Amino acid sequence: MASQLPSIAAQTPDLDVRSFSYVARRDILPALAEALTASGCWLQGSKAVSLAQMEYRFEMPLRYAVELYSGLVECGLELTRDSHTELTGLCTLRRHNPRPQQMGRVIGVRLEVNFLEEIETQPMPTGGHA
Repeated sequence: MASQLPSIAAQTPDLDVRSFSYVARRDILPALAEALTASGCWLQGSKAVSLAQMEYRFEMPLRYAVELYSGLVECGLELTRDSHTELTGLCTLRRHNPRPQQMGRVIGVRLEVNFLEEIETQPMPTGGHA
């Protein structure tokens, strides 16, 4: 009898990564797709949360933690402090616990990407006399 697994969207991810970028969406998205593929990720789903935010859910083998971390940074994403800490911890676990059963472990990840636009500042109008 086949077991029924809950959908990935319903599962709480092992890792929650939050990021942002000032780089144009059209430049980031192809680079991000390449980074996820290169780090052995299996994309479970993606959605546009808003015009300025995307969310990706994927799974990856623990052995590719370093590749994921470097790929996210290389494609132009800025990570939050908590995300850096979590990814560093994952890379440390990978390095210092290299048992075969641990290296084959699959990690669920939720990646949030916020696109920030550079705001051009205009000088404030000064009160002039007519």
